[in-house]
Amino acid sequence: MSLVSDSALRRALARARDGKALDVTEATVLLHARGEHLDALLEHASRVRDAGLRAAGREGIITYSKKVFIPLTRLCRDRCGYCTFATAPHKSPAPFLSPDEVLEIARQGAAMGCKEALFTLGDRPEDRWHQARSWLDAHGYDDTLSYVRAMAIRVLEETGLLPHLNPGVLSWRDLQRLKPVAPSMGMMLETTSRRLFEEKGEAHYGSPDKDPAVRLRVLEDAGRTNVPFTTGILIGIGETVEDRAESLFAIRRVAREYGGIQEVIVQNFRAKPDTAMRGLPDADLEELAATIAVARLVLGPRVRIQAPPNLVDSEYELMIRAGIDDWGGVSPLTPDHVNPERPWPQISLLASRTAEAGFALRERLTIYPEYVLAGEPWLDPRVSAHVAALADPATGLAREDAAPRGLPWQEPDGGFASSGRVDLHVEVDTSGRTHDRRDDFDHVYGDWDALRDRLTPAPAAGTGTPSDVREALRRAAADPAGLTDAEAVALLQADGDALDELAAIADDLRRQTVGDDVTYVVNRNINFTNVCYTGCRFCAFAQRRTDADAYTLSLDQVADRAQEAWEAGATEVCMQGGIHPDLPGTAYFDLARAVKARTPGMHVHAYSPMEVINGASRTDMSIQAWLEAAREAGVDSLPGTAAEILDDDVRWVLTKGKLPAREWVEVITTAHKVGIPTTSTMMYGHVDNHLHWVRHIKLIRRIQEETGGFSEFVLLPFVHTSAPIYLAGVARPGPTAQENRAVHALARILLHGAIKNIQCSWVKLRDDLCRQVLQGGVNDLGGTLMEETISRMAGSENGSYKTISELREMVEVTGRPVRQRTTEYGTPTQERLDASRASDGVCKSVRRVLPMA
Repeated sequence: MSLVSDSALRRALARARDGKALDVTEATVLLHARGEHLDALLEHASRVRDAGLRAAGREGIITYSKKVFIPLTRLCRDRCGYCTFATAPHKSPAPFLSPDEVLEIARQGAAMGCKEALFTLGDRPEDRWHQARSWLDAHGYDDTLSYVRAMAIRVLEETGLLPHLNPGVLSWRDLQRLKPVAPSMGMMLETTSRRLFEEKGEAHYGSPDKDPAVRLRVLEDAGRTNVPFTTGILIGIGETVEDRAESLFAIRRVAREYGGIQEVIVQNFRAKPDTAMRGLPDADLEELAATIAVARLVLGPRVRIQAPPNLVDSEYELMIRAGIDDWGGVSPLTPDHVNPERPWPQISLLASRTAEAGFALRERLTIYPEYVLAGEPWLDPRVSAHVAALADPATGLAREDAAPRGLPWQEPDGGFASSGRVDLHVEVDTSGRTHDRRDDFDHVYGDWDALRDRLTPAPAAGTGTPSDVREALRRAAADPAGLTDAEAVALLQADGDALDELAAIADDLRRQTVGDDVTYVVNRNINFTNVCYTGCRFCAFAQRRTDADAYTLSLDQVADRAQEAWEAGATEVCMQGGIHPDLPGTAYFDLARAVKARTPGMHVHAYSPMEVINGASRTDMSIQAWLEAAREAGVDSLPGTAAEILDDDVRWVLTKGKLPAREWVEVITTAHKVGIPTTSTMMYGHVDNHLHWVRHIKLIRRIQEETGGFSEFVLLPFVHTSAPIYLAGVARPGPTAQENRAVHALARILLHGAIKNIQCSWVKLRDDLCRQVLQGGVNDLGGTLMEETISRMAGSENGSYKTISELREMVEVTGRPVRQRTTEYGTPTQERLDASRASDGVCKSVRRVLPMA
């Protein structure tokens, strides 16, 4: 460890004493504190910890979890230089514990009063060991995580212990699969040092899952998925002091941005025989104490910090002085399989040593009290009863008298009971929304300041010179689909005569491709619920189940609305809804069947890729299997919504928990593969820039060239008025009129020869802008909609429906013919045309009744 000056330490300690925020350099300095400087550092850290416990209502309490350790498999695809947990197949009696072995451990633990089942295992062993792959195949599991999920359910049902899952690196979709079966999960960050990962001979070399960038992404995805997550750092494995500080700041960033880090473990390396690092010295306990104290100062009072009690020798008081407020999991039954040479202390001893330091020891659950008390969205309803059976409802801690017992793991009852403001689709045009924002605005979307830090500066507007724009116009006329990114960005800056020329080029291409007809479909949007906890920061539609504007429709109400639309001449219903925590993954099938049963001839255009992922995760089905089941239930096509901007740097500012871009692409391409056509969309003008638009449109083109499954491209300008991200001052107030004209024209140009139909959104554009883009490449107006609630909740002032007469009137000034179409751009039957003409394309129940003069 390098030395730092006494004056530097005193300056950093003074800032810590005064409660000032530390930077990485100051934190690095404080990690060197020893002697009197260490005493001062521990005092400052204790003060911060104590303030956090007071704020949480747990003053003077240090917690622990009574657990059993279930080593589901000790096979692993990684090769960490310090690990004795991972082994080879020939050294283990079987690749995995059997279900009977898992349940025997859990039952013994429950009999001894344990409440946590800690599932620890190697990362994806089937990728390295054929024995693991063969075992999974023989027992009917697609992968290790499928077995983890199945065993977690059995432990819940047969013992009542609460699973805490440590399966290593998880993808966003993995977290979606596992959240319904476990109140909490975890994975140690260990370190952000790339040197330990990339250089031969270092601790993480040859271990693909120890890439710091990958592990940080797991922490972020857990936050996006609202999973209470445990992480931490491991000190003494070859990292520098600077690495430690940077690791703590990386954890702090994720904790601030998403709020999902429930605890941070600061763990000291202990050398083990028969490992590559057996000759390294153990991390010094004063070094550990200094690291805990700096972690406390960096992470602040609200983050829980833990030191494993079996790794601190007898220095319990030192670790408490350093600022811990938790001892982690302690087992009266099973050893610490990761550190088998270090037995757990007896709980009675831990309690007495904690009391000697002036604190009371209290048992918690695997999910921390703050998340127990918060409930949704952190606690999935499928495990909420299991948690409630063991939790003190007042404190969120474990009930002292609670005895674990098995409870069924099942989908929540109901989900389709009519509730809430079910007439919102009509009232949104009259009385409007109750409030402009939810009362949890300040925290439900994450930390707004941390979000601003994530924003990357947009390129300055108007950087394309007039000559650049002229040259790009020439290229667009000669080779529309061959434009470079730079040329396309230049075209988005066209204005005046150049913008008119751009529109003319696009309109010529439109005429060549689809002729002069302006098309529309008579359809009805049915948003079956607006209860959603995904946390999209642009969405003003989503509500908590207790909010005044929240609602859920029954199956009969959905079918009634479909029938009413059919009677008005509709050929399509578009069904999308919030990610309601109570809806089972099969609910989407039930909705489609309900519509088809009532209106067999109706085209069901339903479910965004986010809803597909949600359904597949909750049913533990593959995307393809779920889509095939949806098609059998009556789904005819998918809306390509939830795309927003297909760039994760933008998506993770725009939304907290929506699916990553790669998952959107996989759902869409899989739908096309199984014969389900989709639309494609882009929502623009918020925290993005012109280059993002160009790359998004080009990605849509590449998908179309591969699959041919897109029917149209729909441009969706950001509606800002009630959007949380705008109210927080992060997003701009939507695109300008010039940008709207330019991007509609550019979409036609870049997609020429790939996607025939370019649609504008009358809901989001004023009528005059719709007319302008119709003269710049657009050929479709979308639908009559009958009920458009999502954009209206965001503040759109263009109404929730348009009659056929209104659509025709909008187009009339262009001189182009107007034609009613089907979802597939065919011609409706005469019976449908007659019915829609009679209703003017909108059912009576949603029409605005004008007051009499």
